[in-house]
Amino acid sequence: MGALDGIKVIEMSGLGPCPFAGMLLADMGAEVIKVERSTHRDPLYEKDISARGKKSVVLNLKTAEGREVLMRLIQSADVLIEGYRPGVAERLGFGPTQCEAINDRLIYGRMTGWGQVGPLAGCAGHDLNYIAVSGALHAIGKSGESPTIPLNIVGDFAGGSLFLTNGILAALFERTRSNLGQVVDAAMVDGVANLMWMYHSFSDVNQWNVSERGTNLLDGGAFFYDTFETFDCRHIALASIEPQFFKELIELAELDVTLFNTTSQYDRKQWPILRQALAKIFKQKTQQQWCAILEGTDACFAPVLTLKEAPLHPHNVARETYLNVEGQVQPAPAPRLSRTPSRVRHGKHEAGVDTYDLLAKLGYSAEAIRQLKMNGAVG
Repeated sequence: MGALDGIKVIEMSGLGPCPFAGMLLADMGAEVIKVERSTHRDPLYEKDISARGKKSVVLNLKTAEGREVLMRLIQSADVLIEGYRPGVAERLGFGPTQCEAINDRLIYGRMTGWGQVGPLAGCAGHDLNYIAVSGALHAIGKSGESPTIPLNIVGDFAGGSLFLTNGILAALFERTRSNLGQVVDAAMVDGVANLMWMYHSFSDVNQWNVSERGTNLLDGGAFFYDTFETFDCRHIALASIEPQFFKELIELAELDVTLFNTTSQYDRKQWPILRQALAKIFKQKTQQQWCAILEGTDACFAPVLTLKEAPLHPHNVARETYLNVEGQVQPAPAPRLSRTPSRVRHGKHEAGVDTYDLLAKLGYSAEAIRQLKMNGAVG
């Protein structure tokens, strides 16, 4: 039994942040019902990992009958997740006020980039735009170069999905006291702004150069916190920040102590010279050779692995960080709960495969379901 066993979630089909939030809730035991628009899926999502553990119902919300089915699902739900632009859900008939009228215990999760209010609230945008306005994008990249475009992990998933999920869990807990639902307004600009808390703190004590990226301790400015190319054109990641860990690197890599030592480590004027020297040293051996020397020590070292290599790393294998679900390798649920562990109940369901069963549980007869299908209200 998962921690969220007995919780019913309605997830309105969408891209990125909402499906990931739904996946996290499903992994923790919630019954997540994904409301899809069509039985046809884009081939890109034929192996969509975020659909694991979810049920699928196809509803045509352009029809009154389709909207009625949705409202009946919502009537008995604990959580609803939607990622439309502000006002769209209201126009479709299932905005927060409309849902509250039939289920005042509903936690209504709203996921947007810009938020529900503000000058940009109604504008289109993507992850890159949201992290740009949050100050995160400016801080990522090499000195003297344009900002580096990170994966959409930063805005969509860290600043979006995780804050949405966090808000939903908090609202579910609060409901145990009030017996009432509430709206969770999760905006990526807000989430990413929160992720930047440490750099605001550093800047306020003059320990972070906000005007020039790639010159600070944690943004690639420090030579001992960076990636380096190896002899076989692979890469390694080094993060020997603390003096004791840097000493370990010096000893194991047999670095010249007259050049590399705990005094020169934090002499910023020497960082460019020391980076060049260290780059030449790492280029002399292959990634595997450096792994044999440094991996598993306190030098804070790791090989840079590809998406396909990561599941095969001995540490990930030992921890079962990845699972094989119906022939597809994918990340295991996280975090790990000791008494109510999360699990993957099944892989992706075909779109609409659960429509009949779900409608039958709502009280629709076989004939009524047949008529709904004939009318194009359900798929």
